[in-house]
Amino acid sequence: MAVLFLVEVAAGKVKKASYEAASYAAQVATQLGTEAVGLALGTSDNAELAELGIYGAKKVVHANNADFDSFDAGAWAKAVSDAAASVGAKVVIIPQTLTGKAVAPRVAVRLNAGIISGAVSLPDADFVVKKTAFSGKAFAFMKITSDNKVIAFVPNSVGATKGSGSATVEASDIAPAASKVTVKDVKREGGNVAPLPEAELVVSAGRGMKGPENWGIIEDLANVLGATTACSRPVADVGWRPHHEHVGQTGVAIRPNLYIAIGISGAIQHLAGVNQSKVIVVINKDPEAPFFKAADYGIIGDAFEVVPKLTEAIKAFKASQG
Repeated sequence: MAVLFLVEVAAGKVKKASYEAASYAAQVATQLGTEAVGLALGTSDNAELAELGIYGAKKVVHANNADFDSFDAGAWAKAVSDAAASVGAKVVIIPQTLTGKAVAPRVAVRLNAGIISGAVSLPDADFVVKKTAFSGKAFAFMKITSDNKVIAFVPNSVGATKGSGSATVEASDIAPAASKVTVKDVKREGGNVAPLPEAELVVSAGRGMKGPENWGIIEDLANVLGATTACSRPVADVGWRPHHEHVGQTGVAIRPNLYIAIGISGAIQHLAGVNQSKVIVVINKDPEAPFFKAADYGIIGDAFEVVPKLTEAIKAFKASQG
């Protein structure tokens, strides 16, 4: 018996959510008196996979097959189900990323398992798990009573507990099922910061910026913080910013440690995708902007005056710290 967790890999590198998955699975495994085993699909560096042991994984099963590099939810779900049967896992942990959202329910169907998606806590002794509800405006406590269980947890909700050790990496002959999807091209996001689902710091802006030509002050602030940039839906819809930067209920749901919203009114659809951020800072010249009700800190002022001053203040602070 084991607790199986899915390891997500991008361009041969283990993604941050996978370290959280290893830590989550290891803690569940401790509760159950067993061990955490990872499943990595596609080409990857075995040395990186072994580092999952620092977060509690005892072993990583690696299906080093390039056919898995092109994501196919059905093929991945079958592979996860096959791996669960192979290692005797009754519990499967999957990060609720874009990949996980597609894979987790399919795995649950294949294993005839109960599933909890949007988990933000570890299960208790009775396997009751806290999860988000109503687009993040509330929490629900749900219990899985089936023999097989699947948990899809929200990245950056439980965190990754770092320890020591190294996981054993074991080659696997699991092969992808016949695919119904043909991938013709893959375009990856550029830049040197974390993609939005993994970002711990996010600087976001809306229509208050008046046009794409003014985005330089947003990027300057993001650069000095080492943050990822984002935007509201109207900004993406009119083409000021690329759609992959759109955060909110109909865009990317995020849970960073810090979310700075600049020139965004705070419509409920936007809040639904960002209100799980640890700290929210709002900069808006409208004192009646709804976003201030959800903010931990608010600055009432013109973004074109406030943001450059904030950027310079952070630069000065960093310089003073050597």
